[in-house]
Amino acid sequence: MSKAFASHADTEDKKITFEQLSSHCWAYTAEGDPNSGVIIGDEFILVSDATATPAMAQDLIARIRTISDKPIKYVLLTHYHAVRVLGATAFVAEGATEVIASRGTYELIVERGAQDMQSEMERFPRLFRNAESVPGLTWPTMVIGGGDATKGEVPGKLNINLGGVKVDIWSPGYGHTRGDTIAWVESEKILFSGDLVEYEAGVYTGDAQLEEWPATLEALRALNAEAIVPGRGEAMKGNANVNKALDYTQRWVTTLFQAGKEAVAAKMDLKAAMAHTRKSMDPVFGQVFIYEHCLPFDVSRAYDEASGIKNPRIWTAARDKEMWAALQSNT
Repeated sequence: MSKAFASHADTEDKKITFEQLSSHCWAYTAEGDPNSGVIIGDEFILVSDATATPAMAQDLIARIRTISDKPIKYVLLTHYHAVRVLGATAFVAEGATEVIASRGTYELIVERGAQDMQSEMERFPRLFRNAESVPGLTWPTMVIGGGDATKGEVPGKLNINLGGVKVDIWSPGYGHTRGDTIAWVESEKILFSGDLVEYEAGVYTGDAQLEEWPATLEALRALNAEAIVPGRGEAMKGNANVNKALDYTQRWVTTLFQAGKEAVAAKMDLKAAMAHTRKSMDPVFGQVFIYEHCLPFDVSRAYDEASGIKNPRIWTAARDKEMWAALQSNT
């Protein structure tokens, strides 16, 4: 029998942890579900990644309000994927005035945001069970990497003073998408990486730039962070554990892409490429959260990039199901 589509079999709520990492930085994690980060200054609060729906965001807002009554002014979109951004309107309703994204993320929303929203809603029924609370796509009010201030564009690196703590926001390189953006609190050595880094969870690469991703991870390693809030998985504390998360992600990306290159060189079709990739991926990663969800999308992207398709093809709900049926069937 074919496996349940994407995360349709994932119906149990996860235990949420809201954990203080330093004087101003907090991690909101949930056993492999998408993470968020919170930076609380003396004047303002910044939230990194806005959750999948406004209804889900209310839980994060409630937890913030147990420790601070400061205004939530900024919301950072580390990339464009629906499970990260569609909860933003809840923060806007709470008073957030700036929704921040990179130029690459803005362009991806324009190019494929609507298709991704439908696609992800169908992949993740538990995360989007309150989909009626989503009013539509999330659009940034501040775009990093432009230059036209009348359009809300700022240069390639944004520095925000929350009062008592400064946050640097920039795109360190291609990886999970071509628009990945991080938040870095240098004074406390805390990194909010979005899905550029994962730990003990599936690394989704359906929109990835696999060839460039390892170099981007090395750029993050050079920060010498003392804690990281990855896109999925527990917050990692201590530089050695930060490096464990970086190593984990790099091993996933390089193992996957190598298998894709081997499959293309051997002129395998996509289903054969899936079987070939499992030989190297299953023994190392087969038991982690959303592995079986991610792998078909990941193999498809690795096969495409190894075939010379640098700009990832757009995933639609129809393409998702067509690919899944082709790779998961027993015939």
